[in-house]
Amino acid sequence: MSTQLQKNQRSNLCFLIVEVGTQIANLQNYIANTETSTISTSFDRIGYIHNLKIRLHNDSYQERLKAGDNESNAVTFRSINNIANNLERIAELCLDCTHHITGFQNNDYDFGDEYEQLLDRVALGISLIARANQDRDTQQALKIAEIQQKLSHHCEQLINKYSKALKTKKHTDELIAALFVLKSIKSMGDALLKICDATLSNNLGQTISVDRYDSLSRCVDHLHKKGASKNLVLDTLAETRSGSAISGVSEANKEDIIAIFKEGKKQKLKEEYQCVERWHKIYPGIAPAILSYQKKGQSAALLIEHLAGSTFENILLQGSDKLQKTSLKQLCLTLSDIWQKTQRKSPVNAQYIEQLQKRISDVYAIHPSFQQQHTYIAGISIPSFSELLQQAHKLEKTLAAPFSVYIHGDFNTDNIIYDPQYNKINFIDLHRSCFMDYVQDISVFMVSNYRLKALNQTHKERVLQVNLAIYQFAAEFARQHKDDTFELRLALGLARSLASSTRFTLDKTLAKAMFYRSRLLLEQVLNLNTKHREAYRAPIKEIFIG
Repeated sequence: MSTQLQKNQRSNLCFLIVEVGTQIANLQNYIANTETSTISTSFDRIGYIHNLKIRLHNDSYQERLKAGDNESNAVTFRSINNIANNLERIAELCLDCTHHITGFQNNDYDFGDEYEQLLDRVALGISLIARANQDRDTQQALKIAEIQQKLSHHCEQLINKYSKALKTKKHTDELIAALFVLKSIKSMGDALLKICDATLSNNLGQTISVDRYDSLSRCVDHLHKKGASKNLVLDTLAETRSGSAISGVSEANKEDIIAIFKEGKKQKLKEEYQCVERWHKIYPGIAPAILSYQKKGQSAALLIEHLAGSTFENILLQGSDKLQKTSLKQLCLTLSDIWQKTQRKSPVNAQYIEQLQKRISDVYAIHPSFQQQHTYIAGISIPSFSELLQQAHKLEKTLAAPFSVYIHGDFNTDNIIYDPQYNKINFIDLHRSCFMDYVQDISVFMVSNYRLKALNQTHKERVLQVNLAIYQFAAEFARQHKDDTFELRLALGLARSLASSTRFTLDKTLAKAMFYRSRLLLEQVLNLNTKHREAYRAPIKEIFIG
């Protein structure tokens, strides 16, 4: 739960709410009476509103410094700032409305009654803000969201109505002004919704939106039915690059997480839900159970079984040598079993270079120095990286894997969980699972180890040893299954993962190390004669040492 608002914060928030409410009343009065003095009053007060916003920002900052830098204080700090910013935004939109209306009042086409109904809703929403925040009244916050939904719906109806009326070419100026006013009032509703989100975040001590809160409520109902306490706590675990938020759900005053709540874009979570269900059919026990799946609009939420154990990443960086070796052994046994049981004889091409070509513009955006031109040094031709990709793309068309297996699809070390109590491996974050070349998972795994930025020599050596071991395991599997192009595909897969991963790091030393290792692998593969391809071995030690 977030920290309680202090007296100065409560006071300045109260003053700001009153001032913005007065702006709405002034706008309504101007629409009804068209008195220019109302505009002057509103202009005079907008500076005071800005000052109140700044005071709230400063108050929040000072309180955060006093209370310490923890997530709960940070949420309160951000929430109060967002509320203040959006209240000022509503006041500014009131002034926009007066500008649009001025000079276009026409007794034959009066919009006043319609505006009044809309602004009454805005005023009602503003009146709920203080109680929702000061009393931590989540129900009041949700009422603000309901008001915004009705306001938005009513505005859309009137926008359609006035847009159709424009086609008659009568009262054109007034209708255009009316449409601008409606857009501004609709934006007031959008600001109210952001205030609602900020209020919910402040009350719960975690960044959350109305849609996410609704999904969470429905998911938590499932836990209650299973006997969980009514008093549940939500703690942020991660926020992914795709926009998903991952939280741990636990009972109050207890450390153990009882479930994982994941919310984000519906398409991504739908894919994950379907992939997890497919894993349950293909290889039962490897994936966590889906406790609840909720969807609303373009968002969705999953309530997922919390798996015991540690991620392979944590074991690699913090675990004992014995634990690391045991977990790696079990991982190799599990992968071998999955590959054996899911193997399909039809060839498959992962198209590693094509995958990289789709991401290379993002790499260049972060590291423009990588986008070099074709050059000559002492008469030696040095092709650009893009030229190497074009050449490698032609080559990889001839390097299909002789069979496919069901792979994880995003086989980073933090997506692998090992439970030492039962000597068991589990996979999480499975939205990219599919039948594909097993080399893709191996190459992603190896590069994700290298990206851990292990600073001391012990960790660097451990990463190298793990990558050598997983390589030897996969190479032996390839030999047993007569996969003659394994080494070449691994080189291309590693080149793909090394280069594409640089878009996620601003560490120039690490980025250059990965990028030029990717280039080295591409050059090695491209310079091979057809006769020498079977003898090629990916230089794993040279790539991952240091």
